[in-house]
Amino acid sequence: MINRQTTFFKALNLAIDYIILNISMISIYFIEEGSSIYFGNNRRYLPIVLVFNLIWLLSANISGLYEQVLNKDSIKTYRVVIRTYIIFVSLICFTILILIGTDAYSITRQYLFYSLALFGFLLGLWKLIFLLIRRADWRSLVDTRDVIIIGAGRIGYDLFNFFETNPDKGYKTIGFFDDNPKNVKENQLYLGGTRDCIDYVIKNKVDEIFCTLPISEAKTIEKLMLDADKNLIRFKSVPEYFDYSKKTIIIQSLGHIPVISFRTEPLESLLNRSIKRLFDCVFALFVILFVFSWLFPILAILIKLESKGPVFFTQVRSGRDNHPFKCYKFRSMKVNNDSDHKQASRDDNRITRIGAFLRRTSLDELPQFFNVLKGNMSVVGPRPHMIKHTKQYSQLIDRFMVRHFLKPGITGWAQVQGLRGETKTVDAMLKRVEADVWYLENWSFLLDLRIIMLTVWNSLKGDDNAF
Repeated sequence: MINRQTTFFKALNLAIDYIILNISMISIYFIEEGSSIYFGNNRRYLPIVLVFNLIWLLSANISGLYEQVLNKDSIKTYRVVIRTYIIFVSLICFTILILIGTDAYSITRQYLFYSLALFGFLLGLWKLIFLLIRRADWRSLVDTRDVIIIGAGRIGYDLFNFFETNPDKGYKTIGFFDDNPKNVKENQLYLGGTRDCIDYVIKNKVDEIFCTLPISEAKTIEKLMLDADKNLIRFKSVPEYFDYSKKTIIIQSLGHIPVISFRTEPLESLLNRSIKRLFDCVFALFVILFVFSWLFPILAILIKLESKGPVFFTQVRSGRDNHPFKCYKFRSMKVNNDSDHKQASRDDNRITRIGAFLRRTSLDELPQFFNVLKGNMSVVGPRPHMIKHTKQYSQLIDRFMVRHFLKPGITGWAQVQGLRGETKTVDAMLKRVEADVWYLENWSFLLDLRIIMLTVWNSLKGDDNAF
């Protein structure tokens, strides 16, 4: 079910924010240059307009600015706006002043300061106006529809409770129709048997019908659907299959045959996989050429000085579709016979001093960028586990193997959520698996960028779970 209201107001906020951003940039340009940004002779600012717009989209995605725009209270709204603005300004300064350089486009610091200041002021003013409008008549922003539910079983009540606890979705339940009055717990909500449904809807001008009858009532469902069509009434059916998945299901048609998928997988799209693979290769090459190339000899000398053994540690781990592959790391432990079946733990006496630093800063994972170039890993994805742990946890956690639909990653959603390090309990591993499955179902290129930025930040400040 699509949330019409939330989608609309999310798009409205996004559009107005972009209008404000571009008005701020163009206004300051006009004041500074005394000519139109489009018709003036000097068009050096045009690339900067594109940079500002793209970075605002990235900043909003990182902070979750446009999530639940109708539900966040004033304090939470302004808190996320301020966080987004800080991220935006930081990225702008980093990109313009460091990567591009002010001299490249003759962008003055005055222009940056005044355009960002004007944008911040107008953005805050617009959010205040939106909050005042929402507060004055919040209900009027929601296109509420009267609905009835056919079938007062567990599925029917699940739907009823959802409507009751989520008024922003725009549905108001009038009551139930069920052939067994005892199924309806509240007498005032019982409206009659299924045969009385259509007449009631016509007489009371109900907007939609939600049918939650089981598949065994196929003939009744078909008759209700045909009668609803004849009387121009929207009829929606909730399949019993919804109980198999707590997430959004996808329905696609193979000819005239509907096929239900219980999990969204954005990376099933060839285009999305191509985008991710291209980014992986470019990012891995960048890290290898500009970071690994000079850092490798320093770390190699330190590793060799502290303990005997190779610089690199190679271990067979579970990859995509559970295919094993050789995973590369800088060696952070003394050479031992337990590395293939015993997890590292806090105060593990196998970890060397330089190894502790490498693990705390995640620098031990740098060689895995070669795994990325080889194609058996991605920059972002579920962390690969030892073969032993894959076999062990696949028997204990139902959805454990789902994470192997993806290539394993150097970093992942679970890691930036603090779900890393030793997993002492099955519950700890379950939380990690749930985070990995969430990433599988919600992948986007911007999400990958967000995870990478959070990984860099965590590495700089240190992660208590990294050891």
